[in-house]
Amino acid sequence: MSRYRITDDDLKYAAEFKANPLGTPSPGLQRVMNLLRGGPKSGKYVLVVREPFRRWVLGRLPAERGQSVEVLEDLEFTDLAVAEWTVFKLRWHAHTGRDLDGAL
Repeated sequence: MSRYRITDDDLKYAAEFKANPLGTPSPGLQRVMNLLRGGPKSGKYVLVVREPFRRWVLGRLPAERGQSVEVLEDLEFTDLAVAEWTVFKLRWHAHTGRDLDGAL
């Protein structure tokens, strides 16, 4: 378990990610991203490539390795930055219980 926790002070890193989701993160944003990527994998939101460099859909990781990813077909993206921001927001909510929409 990480000794770091996401707090209200970390909203600036969410804003940084929103402004440039495909860029090189600052050390503070990297810490937040590591927290959101870590922990239990079951149910974690991911992007599933439908067409390389063109189309992605939202997915959720299975409870056990080797099982199929649950694909959420109704959430398709053609812009990788939008897709990455969506996953970031969903993971933030799963980790903190708080929505980023309206918080930034």
